[in-house]
Amino acid sequence: MNSITYRMALAHSKLDAEISREQKRRIPDSWRLLRLKKLRLAIKDRMHRLIGSRLQGTA
Repeated sequence: MNSITYRMALAHSKLDAEISREQKRRIPDSWRLLRLKKLRLAIKDRMHRLIGSRLQGTA
């Protein structure tokens, strides 16, 4: 894992924690949750593309 994928994994886990915190609030902000989830998904997609391109390059 290089520094880019490490930072993306770190950002993904921070977003997970933030989503969890928001969901535990008495009245969760649905717009904030939507934005956080979209960011998390974008990071996940980007990580998979980076890792996939590396695996295809070595095969």
